[in-house]
Amino acid sequence: MSVLTTAPGTPADEEPPDAGERHRLTAVTGLAALSLDAMASVAYGPEAIVLVLAAAGAHGLGFTLPVTLAIAALLAVLVASYRQVIAAFPDGGGSYAVARTHLGRRTSLVAAGSLVLDYVLNVAVAVTAGVAALTSAFPALYDDRLWLCLAVLALITAVNLRGIVESARAFIVPTVVFVGSILVLIAVGLFRSEPVSTATAAGHASVLTDDATAVGALLLLKACASGCAALTGVEAIANAVPSFRVPRARRAQHAEVALGAVLGVMLIGLSVLISRFHLQPVEGVTVLAQLADASLGHNWAFYVIQFATMILLALSANTSFGGLPVLLKLLARDNHLPHVFALKADRQVHRHGVLALAVVSTALIVFSGGDTNTLVPLFAIGVFVGFTIAQVGMVRHWRAERGPRWRGKALLNGFGGLLTGVAAVVVTATKFEEGAWLIVIALPLLVVAFEAVHRAYARIGERLGLGRVPEHPHRDRSVVIVPVSSLSRLTSEALTAAASLGDEVRAVTVCHPDPEDRSALHALERSWAEWDPGVPLVRLSSERRALGRPIAAYVRDVMASEPAARVTVLIPETEPERLWQRLLQNQRGAVVAHAVRKETDAVICRLRFRLF
Repeated sequence: MSVLTTAPGTPADEEPPDAGERHRLTAVTGLAALSLDAMASVAYGPEAIVLVLAAAGAHGLGFTLPVTLAIAALLAVLVASYRQVIAAFPDGGGSYAVARTHLGRRTSLVAAGSLVLDYVLNVAVAVTAGVAALTSAFPALYDDRLWLCLAVLALITAVNLRGIVESARAFIVPTVVFVGSILVLIAVGLFRSEPVSTATAAGHASVLTDDATAVGALLLLKACASGCAALTGVEAIANAVPSFRVPRARRAQHAEVALGAVLGVMLIGLSVLISRFHLQPVEGVTVLAQLADASLGHNWAFYVIQFATMILLALSANTSFGGLPVLLKLLARDNHLPHVFALKADRQVHRHGVLALAVVSTALIVFSGGDTNTLVPLFAIGVFVGFTIAQVGMVRHWRAERGPRWRGKALLNGFGGLLTGVAAVVVTATKFEEGAWLIVIALPLLVVAFEAVHRAYARIGERLGLGRVPEHPHRDRSVVIVPVSSLSRLTSEALTAAASLGDEVRAVTVCHPDPEDRSALHALERSWAEWDPGVPLVRLSSERRALGRPIAAYVRDVMASEPAARVTVLIPETEPERLWQRLLQNQRGAVVAHAVRKETDAVICRLRFRLF
């Protein structure tokens, strides 16, 4: 089953010009909309490395630059790989699309599940981290952090519901300010031989271990794994290729390369400054804040960087809003999620995916109480699983293609897969007791849910005979049953419509044993006889105060006595002039419809009679 179809012979990168191209991304707006997660990671990636190496004292901090260079090399491998993924899978989906083609359906679902978890956690972590930066600057707001998180999330959701291009335009300025500020920090810092200021770290306790001098392989491996948090978001562009303007693959590739170049320069530049200034991690102050202080001084420039970092951390949630809805669309297309996720609203918005992401992220934020530390141990595990699956899948891709230099490309992807696989194992092991066990449980459950939805759609498809030529349509005798309770213009309209639909029309009314109900029934039967519409009025007796069940029972009896007839229940209802006037209705039509739908296979037709 599929809800998406494409005209035969129309490649994915050559859609007709009326496909809403103006609501899609260019390379620049794509970089703004889909790279905020990766860009913001420079605020915590180098710090994650330093905090791990601090366990080995000052000698350990000397390995900050080599570890960062190793991560930058892995970044280059990933960018090159995802650039090829974009070209090979222009319909988007990233690691899910690669695995579905080359590693099998179940592996693709593991990749999809890991990406879904990572995207959702990214939203919660980004929003809470941004608000945490705000409450650090303004401590009086700390007690209101949960409401601030929800307000930021609501703002980002509202912007994305207007379209991905609108969100990209809104976030271009913060992205440019942040990247420009970091590059200026690096450039100025390279011309300084010593820190110009250490006011930020003054009075804060160092977390450096003084009595350690040896740096083991396990510590370096853990530092690399922690620093790889800076690589989250690299896959987002490959997941959202359909959101770009034509030629989609080329624009997405340009955005991916630009992301890798900018991110790599920032990571390496910051690590060089950490080594140059011999910075030590201290409690309560970020490494990035120390670098801004050391390079630019404790002045307005320092606060610009802090404020830009806070804004970009909060807005980095937009990466998930750009990538996850497209991934959900592909899962829905392959019958692993409800098909509603494949529907597009105006402005090329996958509205249901955006809203679903917002709802789940809200639940996570409420669960954590707006506390970033509660969520961080769960973060970045899924993305490494996706990285590894994508790399292994691309190795299979090159072996199948056997194009020019395929061995070198396969070796590159294989090496990248080995590195990301090791990182996934190390990150999961080191964060397991801190909460990573939840991801270990949630990922298989998510895959099971995908499989359950797929089986349900398979059963539906079998019952519908999808893919098979059905028998020719033919005309059956039809009986239309119309529930009535009084004579009115609505009754006349309903019987007229019923006579147009079926060969035989029957009006039914339910009678209860109360004297008042019996009196109303006798009055209705007298009025019916005087009106004489040519349609029999069938009395249905019910000892209980039920309406839907007696009608459903009568419909079952008709279907049993006339198995060759098509039975339709036409339910007349009024459509009031004002929305609030719906509260004045008795909802009898909904009760009847529910009972007939639940207990019979009859066709239900609800006739809306406008009162205006």
